[in-house]
Amino acid sequence: MVTRRYGREWALQLLVQFDLAAPDSLPAAIAAFWEQQAQLEAEDLEEDKRNAKVIFTSTDPKVLAELADIRAFTEERVNGVWSEHDSLDAQIEPFLENWSLYRLGTIERNVLRLGFWELLHSDIPSPIVINESVDLAKFFSSTKAGRFVNGILDRFAKTARASDKQDKAGETFTP
Repeated sequence: MVTRRYGREWALQLLVQFDLAAPDSLPAAIAAFWEQQAQLEAEDLEEDKRNAKVIFTSTDPKVLAELADIRAFTEERVNGVWSEHDSLDAQIEPFLENWSLYRLGTIERNVLRLGFWELLHSDIPSPIVINESVDLAKFFSSTKAGRFVNGILDRFAKTARASDKQDKAGETFTP
């Protein structure tokens, strides 16, 4: 089963890659990434690894449909985060307290960008976004990174919710 977790992992991998070396063409870089994933899967299957997943080389219509959905999910996040990374960085900075964004590790910086983007632009509940972001930070970096990401995203989510409540309180009903 191809899950959104895979989509977020792939999005993070792409964002880290772009953060380290900005692509000339975003669509070409994303297409190359998908080709690379299929090649890596084929190599794993060829070596008969026990943990090899059959996603990209599957012929099962259900798996192919799931993969298409998750690729769209991934690309929406990558395109959104990358096109707004300067704006996202400006929103993240105030929550860092005595840190600069570029003192952070590349993984943590991009997990925060992805988390902020999802909190701002998706209908996924904030506890799920935060949990997924923490899991990404722990998986690709460390337990400390997970705690750090949790603190930043939690404070941002609470601030954003308080701001939404103020905006809604100021609205008036007009029939």
